[in-house]
Amino acid sequence: MTEILFYHLTESKLEDALPPLLDRCVERGWRVVVQTVADERRDMLDNHLWTYRDDSFLPHGTDAAEFAGDQPILLTAGEGNDNAATVRFLIDGAEPPPVGGYERVVFMFDGYDQAQLEGARGHWKTLKGEGHALTYWQQNQDGRWVKKA
Repeated sequence: MTEILFYHLTESKLEDALPPLLDRCVERGWRVVVQTVADERRDMLDNHLWTYRDDSFLPHGTDAAEFAGDQPILLTAGEGNDNAATVRFLIDGAEPPPVGGYERVVFMFDGYDQAQLEGARGHWKTLKGEGHALTYWQQNQDGRWVKKA
């Protein structure tokens, strides 16, 4: 069964919280696809991941670029999985494709965006009903992730 994680952003922006999680995935040798809601947002994240830290290199690309299937981290606004990822991040309220093909699916949602909150609650209820193992993580005041459920 697919492991499903919900990450509730309350203390930082997605642009600050996502790169360290992607770094850990790369360190573990996992292939990742990050799904957002629009091509413009995908492209903004693409630019951000090249420059988010001076001392870091996060290998990634977009599904619009050549050799998308070779990327350890692939950014997309669609439901595809061109790089055969086993981990999928859903951000900005993106609607998930069927989760059964992944070992891990991560929903990251902004705690101050009502639509994202409601969407996450709906996905939690649906996926729990399907029998998936779910965990819920929330940021503490220092921006660290604390497991709440």
